[in-house]
Amino acid sequence: MWKLRAGLVAFGLVLVAVVFAWAGPRAAFLVAIGLGFGLVLEGMRFGFAGPWGRLVRERDARGLIAQLLAIGLTAAVALPLLALAPGELTGAHAPVGFGMILGAFIFGLAMMVVLGCGSGTLVNAGSGNMVGLVALAGFIGGSFAGTLHLGFWTGLGTLPVITLQGLLGDGGGLVLTLAALGLVGYAAVQRSDPGKRLPPLRLWVAAALIAVLAILNLVVAGQPWGIVYGLGLWGAKLAQAGGADIAATAFWSSPSNAERLGSSILTDVTSLTNIGLLVGAFLAMRWRAVPDAPPAALTLPSWAGVLLAGLVLGYSARMAFGCNVGAFFSGISTGSLHGWVWFAAAFAGAILGLRLRPWLLIPRTAPAQEQPA
Repeated sequence: MWKLRAGLVAFGLVLVAVVFAWAGPRAAFLVAIGLGFGLVLEGMRFGFAGPWGRLVRERDARGLIAQLLAIGLTAAVALPLLALAPGELTGAHAPVGFGMILGAFIFGLAMMVVLGCGSGTLVNAGSGNMVGLVALAGFIGGSFAGTLHLGFWTGLGTLPVITLQGLLGDGGGLVLTLAALGLVGYAAVQRSDPGKRLPPLRLWVAAALIAVLAILNLVVAGQPWGIVYGLGLWGAKLAQAGGADIAATAFWSSPSNAERLGSSILTDVTSLTNIGLLVGAFLAMRWRAVPDAPPAALTLPSWAGVLLAGLVLGYSARMAFGCNVGAFFSGISTGSLHGWVWFAAAFAGAILGLRLRPWLLIPRTAPAQEQPA
């Protein structure tokens, strides 16, 4: 066993070293941060989709409370950092609009079908879960397709970008963010059963580690932790390799997106952390002496349902300007009103998704990081 674990550590170090040699220290640091995300999410069973389902189905608030704690810890550092370096650091700020709200609702529904959000799909795929691998393929295709139609959805009507710090000042925005997180946590606790309210020590530690990694991501990348853009870029590169004229589309013809499309994925900060997350999940899965039980066998219609759900996840995440990470976690922790609206719409969609899941004949075999707290 010690040889296996020594090999896993060496594999992670070699990955960081290779990225350092090819793309420089900043890229290597971001891959290392992504490795950390994967190790914590998979190794410490910190999930985003599963806790929402457990709150609704089992009146168990522990996972959601851990999420809120991680967001609050991140906000307590990220919002002051954004105020100190407005020209160097940017928040996960996006406008609220009709397409964005619809996208968040659909995303919440679809993530309950595959029991995974953006980060969860990466973790599941990295840990070798076949449902996650199929969902990831769909997610990549869907997030790319979403870039082709983003102009239509934003054209339905959006508000200007609104931040809490913009409304109340830097200090007021932080206070309101923390107070709102506390209110959501209180409501979740009231909804839960006794004994299912306070997270176990493992989740407290995981929440703190996720916050540290998210803050490092903000400082090193200059922007908050995200998932969706990188996956959409992978889809665009695959389409371009297949002969599609992607550079002529509205989204990919913009200067910043065109530059990323024409460059190595090792120059894209979101792709770097996504790669690290995939590998980190694999390392955490292999580290365990007793591997997780394989998921129950799916029927062909169920596999098709997973692929379709992945496509919908990716497409709706692009509509909504992010997933549980880019919109919910990073949006709220950097003061974006869009993050709160996303949360409300996605949670409503998740409730409906839980009701639809049995109709798709997908067994309730939770992916590794979505096991009960």
